[in-house]
Amino acid sequence: MNWLLVILGAMVGAPARYLVDRAVQARHDSAFPWGTFTVNIAASLILGLVTGAVLAGAASSRVGLLVGTGLCGALSTYSTFSYETLRLAENGSGLLAAANVAASMFGALGAAVLGMEVARAVWG
Repeated sequence: MNWLLVILGAMVGAPARYLVDRAVQARHDSAFPWGTFTVNIAASLILGLVTGAVLAGAASSRVGLLVGTGLCGALSTYSTFSYETLRLAENGSGLLAAANVAASMFGALGAAVLGMEVARAVWG
């Protein structure tokens, strides 16, 4: 049953990643990969919230599998982040590549911490 929950979450997360990425990127006339940045930060925030809820007993481990592993795992994308960062560097945009690495790492970590703290405030 656990694997089915992960699959169901991923069935929502993968198309959501594509749609959000395209919608965000279409609104920015920039070489910076705003779409990938947005989905990775959003997935980190959601994962923090869900993990906090599970740890507080407000959500079951099945919710953690469905939303945390399935949805967030498919919503976030380390491979696309890596590829886009490499492309920026190869195209002479080393500063944007470095900014993408720093902003993505600190942003994702900060979003996860924020999600955990919100969960802690709501569910103790």
